[in-house]
Amino acid sequence: MLCAAMKRVRLPFLPGLEVEFADRGRGVQQVLRWAERGTRFPVVVFGPEGCGKTAWLKQAVELLRERGFEVFYLNPLERVVRAEVSVPSVGEAFLDLAQRALAEEAAGRVAWAVFDFVRDLLRARRSKVAVVADDAFQAIGLEKAAAYVKGLLSMIEHPAYSYESIVVLVATSEGLSRREVGRHLWATLMPMWNMGREGFQQLYEQLPSPKPGFEEAWGLTGGNPRMLSMLYEAGWDVEAVVARLAKAKQLTAGFARRWRRQLEEAVEDPDSLWGASTPEELVGALEARNLIVYDMYDRDPRLWVDEPPPERDPELGVGRRVAWQTPLHREAVRRALEESGS
Repeated sequence: MLCAAMKRVRLPFLPGLEVEFADRGRGVQQVLRWAERGTRFPVVVFGPEGCGKTAWLKQAVELLRERGFEVFYLNPLERVVRAEVSVPSVGEAFLDLAQRALAEEAAGRVAWAVFDFVRDLLRARRSKVAVVADDAFQAIGLEKAAAYVKGLLSMIEHPAYSYESIVVLVATSEGLSRREVGRHLWATLMPMWNMGREGFQQLYEQLPSPKPGFEEAWGLTGGNPRMLSMLYEAGWDVEAVVARLAKAKQLTAGFARRWRRQLEEAVEDPDSLWGASTPEELVGALEARNLIVYDMYDRDPRLWVDEPPPERDPELGVGRRVAWQTPLHREAVRRALEESGS
């Protein structure tokens, strides 16, 4: 459970509706442990789109601030940048650069700039520093993800000025960026899954009625907050949300017909995609569309941020090695297959 005295951040769920950070007790405890000892390597967190990584990072910022860390938080794609630092000139300069870069549609410049501003902060005073970056890889380009992580590692290992402690957390929803970063030993890669039942129910109960029963919401979303918000916004019209997903994920008739046999098997059992007989091109396409998580980690809790998913859950589309990001993602593929004909 969460620390009783912890300040819970409030998060936008939909226009006009904010919710309170819901229970990710183990994920909070992990942040507290990192706050105590620092991170030896940048911690790169990946997982399904909308699984709650951003909410967890924002709560992490509050936890780290409460423990005396100087915090740089950046989510360039959402145009959100914070500098919770004790040297006003550094914070103001960072925010000024970010404002100009975002105005010029140069979000990636914000991600790269954090190295210089951490150095400037440490030059002014020896501190506990945290860098919390959300979807930075999308801002700088996938091909530069590994170089960015290497820069973060160098900041930890070879700082221009000494620090008291440092915590570096980076989140991404892209399976392909996980592969790019994972080719090197420059980061600790940790998956995060959708919310567990208890935490998801806390979130669900904050939504106004009318709404379906909890079990129905759980079965549709698999604990994914973004899918819950899409359903709520659509007035719980499941077909509308599935159609929107199919369009957004470019599940065209041609794509469905080309991979019909493999996709029909995968909607029944995602683990059918695991193995030498599955074309790498198909796996890459499904990962690039953020439809599946491939090569799932063992369910050892030490390897995961917060709680790992079950070993298998056919109803939610979770296999041992491969999982649909949510049941609605699986339904979007099923819809594409049905509409593409035989």
